[in-house]
Amino acid sequence: MASHRDSDPPGAQTRYRSERIQEDGGKWYFSTREGTLEGPFEDRFQAVEALEKYISIQQLELLSPDSKLTLSD
Repeated sequence: MASHRDSDPPGAQTRYRSERIQEDGGKWYFSTREGTLEGPFEDRFQAVEALEKYISIQQLELLSPDSKLTLSD
């Protein structure tokens, strides 16, 4: 996990993975590298699926970093 993304600014510190899936009040959320909390989702499975989609979208650079679009309904 020592590598940086191409979009990371020069000199950015490496961030270490932690659990991205969180439950709060019976709803599920995932956190992003960009510091956002996405959700709510009805269950952990839906949150994990949405996180996988989010990561794929980011890796394929399908959305600009300043896009206001979200994966939750």
